[in-house]
Amino acid sequence: MTDSVDIPIIATRVPAYAHPGDAGADLCAAEAATLAPGDRATVGTGTSIALPEGYAAFVVPRSGLAARHGITIVNSPGTVDAGYRGEIRVTILNTDTTMPYAIAVGDRIAQLIIMPVVQARFVPVQQLPESHRGEAGFGSTGYTVSQSGEHA
Repeated sequence: MTDSVDIPIIATRVPAYAHPGDAGADLCAAEAATLAPGDRATVGTGTSIALPEGYAAFVVPRSGLAARHGITIVNSPGTVDAGYRGEIRVTILNTDTTMPYAIAVGDRIAQLIIMPVVQARFVPVQQLPESHRGEAGFGSTGYTVSQSGEHA
């Protein structure tokens, strides 16, 4: 069994884990909305939480909605800081170019992942230490692996 943390909550529907060991608990819509193709809407969940210091919650898309309907979250992952006590709202985007998507009250629209986090101390320096990767950025490892095992 993994560690757990108690999270005080006020919720129309308490987020629930679909399966034992799941990382994300399902967040449900507390209001209805219809998203036209390419449209976005911010949908309330009726859920407010009190995270302990040293924790954050992350609101992420549900893979089934993304795969079947092209529904995603605009600012994914959405970050809920420990000090926030307001309603968790989800900004949903319909990426489908032809079909509208209707959200009903009670629909599972996102997942909430609770994680411990640390705050960094940013230390100004004149030069960063060397690393194997260096300044290589986007696409630096290629897109496929060749027969020889090297990135192309």
